[in-house]
Amino acid sequence: MVSQPKEKILPLTDQVAIELREDIIGGRLLPGMPLVESELVNAYNASRNTVREALHQLGREGLTSYVRNKGVMVRRLGIDEVRDIFKVRRTLELQAIAASKPLREYQSDLMLEAIEAAQLAQDRENWQAFGTHSLRFHQHVVGLLRSPLFDEFFTHVAAQMRLVFSSAPSEETFQKPWLKRDRHIHDLLGEGRKKEAEEAMSSYLNDSELVLLDILSSIPKHK
Repeated sequence: MVSQPKEKILPLTDQVAIELREDIIGGRLLPGMPLVESELVNAYNASRNTVREALHQLGREGLTSYVRNKGVMVRRLGIDEVRDIFKVRRTLELQAIAASKPLREYQSDLMLEAIEAAQLAQDRENWQAFGTHSLRFHQHVVGLLRSPLFDEFFTHVAAQMRLVFSSAPSEETFQKPWLKRDRHIHDLLGEGRKKEAEEAMSSYLNDSELVLLDILSSIPKHK
């Protein structure tokens, strides 16, 4: 009799870190928001030590920072960090497209689900949700590399992008142009027009970076 492989159970610290990261990606934890241990213990039903370790983990991922006399806070990202994030995104997303094989049905479906969810969020003028679903689309692009390590790494990148989105005075103004371009990239991939998809993604990332840098440069620095 062949025994079934046991489902891997994540340590509690990792589970709490995942929940915190998802709350950042979902726009529920915003830049500059204090992360008070006693409140997180109740919110995530975990011990103080578990919460503390989870916060350390997010700190290593660049999502939280310690501010003297204020404690741990959701990190605010600056211009240099945004430039670095886009270097990473270009490396991962353009390589994923360049190395991709014709889209399988399930890959196309995952991308379309994210696009349609973004469309629904746009129709409802829920711009936080829109940004989250757009990032999911790009997560699925990276998924074309079929590397669990890259998938996990891009989750951290997506959470950092979410923090940058939250810095925009109007997420609506920033987010509106991208849905059509996400859909166009999917369609090019679906049609096997890989080179054009790569060019479209490169243009997308360049434009997105320029807009975000312009937004950040106009925001007064927080002390």
